[in-house]
Amino acid sequence: MTRKPVHIAVYDTFADWETGYATTGLVRVGYETRTVGPDLEPITTMGGLRVTPDLALDELRPEDSSLLILTGADLWDSGDELAPFARKAREFLDAGVPVAAICGATAGLAREGLLDDRAHTSAISFYLAATGYKGGERYVEADAVADGALITAGPTEPVAFAREVFALLKVYEGEVLDAWYRLFHDSDSSAYEILEAAEQAAGQPEQAEQPEQADQAGRA
Repeated sequence: MTRKPVHIAVYDTFADWETGYATTGLVRVGYETRTVGPDLEPITTMGGLRVTPDLALDELRPEDSSLLILTGADLWDSGDELAPFARKAREFLDAGVPVAAICGATAGLAREGLLDDRAHTSAISFYLAATGYKGGERYVEADAVADGALITAGPTEPVAFAREVFALLKVYEGEVLDAWYRLFHDSDSSAYEILEAAEQAAGQPEQAEQPEQADQAGRA
């Protein structure tokens, strides 16, 4: 089955650690990932990496995408420079195409009014309250929250964020999804056997990365 690409928004001060689990897992099952910048000029992440976007934001259309991922960045809280990305998220959601936002990107969605009527989470409730949004009653104290086509998470939950992305796109389901989360969030080496069996059944390579405990268990 041909899948549409997953688009990752990139901008200066992009929070490097927030998308790695999600994007790696998506690529491993056959999704193409493409970066989307304000324009085609290189950006610099929070970790100092230089990234040249694959396309500019005004070129991105919901009908060409499986998912838009918005990560945190200092710029979300220092002005309106990233507001066009929140408006693009509205365009995606209006078209029924999923959006996944983590960390400061949730504040951008709050300012755009996209969290007023959807269950959501973030770093902490009063962080979003400071935006003046109207969705405080829909805030959920959880590591990550999915409400229809929208996923939100706080900055310390990249694994839970990826879990919700995988569930929404049906990358992993049921026992296998739970095993993936236990392996990468809890370093539960017993979960590796479940993942390995599922990937072999699907004709995929073994997990390229696994916690030390799982590696030791495999040599025992």
